[in-house]
Amino acid sequence: MSKNTSIILPVINETESLKKTIEILLNEIRKKIKEIIIIVDKITSKESLSIAESMISRYPEIIKLQWQKRKFLGGALQDAFEHCSGEYCVMMASDLETNPHDVKKLIETAEEGYDIVATSRWIQSNSFEGYSLIKLILNRIFQLFFRTLYRCNLTDLTYGFRIYRTQVFKEIKWEELRHPFLLESILKPIKLKRYKITEIPTTWKARIEGTSQNTFWRNFIYFRTGFKIIFLKNKNLIKPLRH
Repeated sequence: MSKNTSIILPVINETESLKKTIEILLNEIRKKIKEIIIIVDKITSKESLSIAESMISRYPEIIKLQWQKRKFLGGALQDAFEHCSGEYCVMMASDLETNPHDVKKLIETAEEGYDIVATSRWIQSNSFEGYSLIKLILNRIFQLFFRTLYRCNLTDLTYGFRIYRTQVFKEIKWEELRHPFLLESILKPIKLKRYKITEIPTTWKARIEGTSQNTFWRNFIYFRTGFKIIFLKNKNLIKPLRH
């Protein structure tokens, strides 16, 4: 997969972590990257925009800036995926909560013939750093419940750190605009049963700068998303064919 991977980095208030993420990616897998899409919103901080523009000026041939049209994180990711020109797209964060060193393994695994490669914080022990105990317990219960409900082998359905064959994103009808899109974007492919999906171990580390746009109580909306999708007919998960 030579220079055929697009990487999406949503940015709101990340600065040095954004810079470090990009530097790690380019140092380790530049030969695999076709483009890095930095997607920003009207609420993106001036400092973050400044860092993004400085990185673009250093690597104009590979880094692009895109303003999102849809709202929130889910909307930003959907906007970005529509503009990916690589055969594969990586969905990750720019705040170092997703480990950029693991992108190399994501790409290598996708090269084995997978349509989606997810990451899991539950495969190995001690994979969470700075995660509160109550959130850890609730997350584990959630994962086990929906893993059983959807009869799948994946152990981390909410972690938005994955690589997709770009065509997958263009085939499926997406609805969620907020953070529950991270759940929707794996449950719909699972329910369709037409894609080859696997997962690899990774770690999670609490961000050291900026603030999350996802509140604790908003996490309970994930349940609504999970239950809604299980009752949808498969034909309603796919975008209509264009004639």
